[in-house]
Amino acid sequence: MITPHEVIADVAAVAAHYDDLDLFYQTIWGTHVHHGYWKTGKENREEAVLNLTRLVAEQAGVQAGDRVCDMGCGYGATAMVLAREYKAKVTALTVSRRQYEFARSRNSRSVDLDFFLRDALDNQLEAESFDCVLSIESSEHMKDKLAFFTEVNRLLRPGGRFVVAAWLTREQPAPWESRYLLEPICVEGRLPSLASASEYQDMLSRAGLREIIFRDLTRQVQKTWTICAARFVSKIITEPSLRSRMFDPNFSNRVFAKAVFRMWLAYKTGSMRYGLFSAQK
Repeated sequence: MITPHEVIADVAAVAAHYDDLDLFYQTIWGTHVHHGYWKTGKENREEAVLNLTRLVAEQAGVQAGDRVCDMGCGYGATAMVLAREYKAKVTALTVSRRQYEFARSRNSRSVDLDFFLRDALDNQLEAESFDCVLSIESSEHMKDKLAFFTEVNRLLRPGGRFVVAAWLTREQPAPWESRYLLEPICVEGRLPSLASASEYQDMLSRAGLREIIFRDLTRQVQKTWTICAARFVSKIITEPSLRSRMFDPNFSNRVFAKAVFRMWLAYKTGSMRYGLFSAQK
């Protein structure tokens, strides 16, 4: 597992990261704060992010009336798709106040959807109360991933399903990959650690989950960072508010700029992988 030598990000640091970069995330990528999934390679960005959301829902077997928990829901876009398209009863959590307020402002009362400003590891939700738990690119922010998966197991009813989409490292990255790509990505992205596919599978098993299935989606998602890098440059040039913010020396999260290009390079070298895991209680 890759753990940065600098101070490891805690929940407060993760929340501050997303609050501070709220304008950048929405302007550069949109309200689905996760990778796109290119099935044909011809999809546009909006279609690709919906592809990933729907793939996760399909892997979880989400059906009408299912109680679903979206752990680390971002701006709530995925939760809204689950509630509106799949007719699920969705509970969604985020630690970012900006994301929470945005999600609540967009939530239609016509759908069964609740947002909470809570830490996934201190969620105050009842045991065995969900048919499905989903985590799309939020487990990376968990300081104790095994504890997170154990908590997911607690929330699932017997036979319930868990799907996690996650940033991963290659198996046994070289020292230079760890030093120059993966550890800095952890620091810049406020990630306490990054793990490999085999490490995720081991932690899921130790948490008591079974029938674990892994799919490597690296090739289908890596276009995300080519688009992000191009849009970042374009927006910095054309949007004065973003430009002034990014070059403000007092803006502690401006290292975000480095992370965008470092992620692009990490995918190009194969240092960074992307996986989809499904499991059952």
